[in-house]
Amino acid sequence: MKKLIVTAAIIVGMTSFGSAMAAGDIAAGKTKAAVCAACHGANGISANPLWPNLRGQKDQYIIKQLKAFKDGTRKDPLMTPQAAQLSDQDIENLAAYFSSLK
Repeated sequence: MKKLIVTAAIIVGMTSFGSAMAAGDIAAGKTKAAVCAACHGANGISANPLWPNLRGQKDQYIIKQLKAFKDGTRKDPLMTPQAAQLSDQDIENLAAYFSSLK
């Protein structure tokens, strides 16, 4: 019985993890990222050390930061208005795109 419970827990965990990773659309994120390129570089590598590289960042980190800019818990004169225009799906897509770049 213990083995069955452990196996079920692993399957549920893997399914949940897979769903979280698949929430964003990489192609849609790449299209949306054109605006980001002005500061963060064409492929998420910034030429300016003041602006962070987005390439290869964890998707959940990008989501957390963009939502913080959007809801005002994190403020920046450039990022706050940019994030305010993003839908939740846009944020998921951007996170999927930048985290897919290695």
